[in-house]
Amino acid sequence: MWKEVANRELEKTLVTEDSVCFENQFKRKLMKLMGDIQQAQPDWELIYIGRKRMRVQEPEKAVPSVMNLVEADYSCWTLGYAVSFQGTQKLIGAEPFSKMLPVGEFLPVMYNKHPVGKYMEYYESSDLEAFSAEPLLVYLTPYTGQPGYLSDTETSTIWDKEPLSADRDRTHSWKSRQHGKIHSDALNEDVLPSQSPLNAPSSRDEL
Repeated sequence: MWKEVANRELEKTLVTEDSVCFENQFKRKLMKLMGDIQQAQPDWELIYIGRKRMRVQEPEKAVPSVMNLVEADYSCWTLGYAVSFQGTQKLIGAEPFSKMLPVGEFLPVMYNKHPVGKYMEYYESSDLEAFSAEPLLVYLTPYTGQPGYLSDTETSTIWDKEPLSADRDRTHSWKSRQHGKIHSDALNEDVLPSQSPLNAPSSRDEL
């Protein structure tokens, strides 16, 4: 997909997983955010609209002049993100397919926020300009064990005719154990004024 974006020289591209839940009035909120970004013109190359925030003890840095945008700290999952043409070139230039690091781990390496230094050694550049919408605009559909959960892979057996099911339960996940509840002092409140159009309570729509 990144190669197609680069080949077509697309100025910016929105990427989402195929099973996410979209916030109510998703398009309006996204267009408002991108409009504010275009007006303020921060140097951005990637903007998460859906992710799993991993560092939850401190707030992320708000972006001046752009409401509902923060500088992304270590995050997992690639539920949804916008990427610029320049950002795509950086991602491809790092030759990620030769290292086979999951994309959710690769992106924080590229913007120099991954906590595992060993990963950083394999990439020459880590200066991707990465941000995140706050609040997020897309979310994961029901996870393992939650009401409405359905998966073709996470409840499958490891090998054909093998009785042992693959252990992908959220409660046994190392990354989930590391992901604590966001501390009250770590909420990104600087970008969440009470009248913000992206902060209004809303139901979620599933595409």
